[in-house]
Amino acid sequence: MQPYPSYLPLSKRLFDLILTLIGGVLISPIIVLTTTLVYFAHGRPVLFRQIRPGYKGKPFTIYKFRTMTNQRDRSGNLLPDEARLTRLGRFLRSTSLDEIPELINILKGEMSWVGPRPLLMQYLDRYTAEQARRHDVLPGITGWAQINGRNALTWKDKFNFDVWYVDHWSLSLDIKILLLTLWKVITREGISQPGHATAEEFMGTKNNHNGNVSK
Repeated sequence: MQPYPSYLPLSKRLFDLILTLIGGVLISPIIVLTTTLVYFAHGRPVLFRQIRPGYKGKPFTIYKFRTMTNQRDRSGNLLPDEARLTRLGRFLRSTSLDEIPELINILKGEMSWVGPRPLLMQYLDRYTAEQARRHDVLPGITGWAQINGRNALTWKDKFNFDVWYVDHWSLSLDIKILLLTLWKVITREGISQPGHATAEEFMGTKNNHNGNVSK
C-alpha cells in the first residue's frame, strides 16, 4: 500500500475517510446485492483489477465490479468490449455501481472521492506536459470532467477539465462535484461515446517542430 502523500491537503484526506466510512456503512446492503448479482452473472472473480497510474503517475491496482464476461473467439482472443459487456454490466456502469470497490483504493490512500479519473498506464507517455499535470493530485472516483460530459467529451476537453481541477481545487469544489455527480448518475448522462462501450482509446498528442500540438 502506498502511503498517502503528506504534502496533499489533509482536509481532503479526512473528508475522503469520513465519507468513505459513513458511506460504506450506508450502502452495505447495495454492496452485498451487487456482489451477489455479479457473481451469478459473470462468475469469479467478482472484482476487476487493473494497474492504473495514480499520484505522479505511480502505479496502483484499481478495483471495480466486473461488467464484462471473459468470452473469447475460436483463437482464444477476448471478444471486443461491446460483445462482452453484459446487460447487468451496462446497468452497473450507467449507475456507477461498478465503481463502489474503489472505496478500497480511497481507504488505502491511492484515490480520492474527487479527482481526475485514473486511465491506462500506456497513456503516460502520450500526454503533453500540460496534460500530465492531471497527475498532480490523487485520481478520483468522480471529477470535474465527469460532471461536464464524462465519456462523451473529447480527450482534449477532458484533460482541460482535469487540469482546471488541479489548479482550482478546494473542499467546497469537491462537495459541489459530488452533488452534481449524484444528478449525473440519476440522469445517466455521458456514459459512453457513440460506437464505443466506454470511450475510444487515447492515442496521444505530439509537439511538432513549430511547437504546435497535433493529434
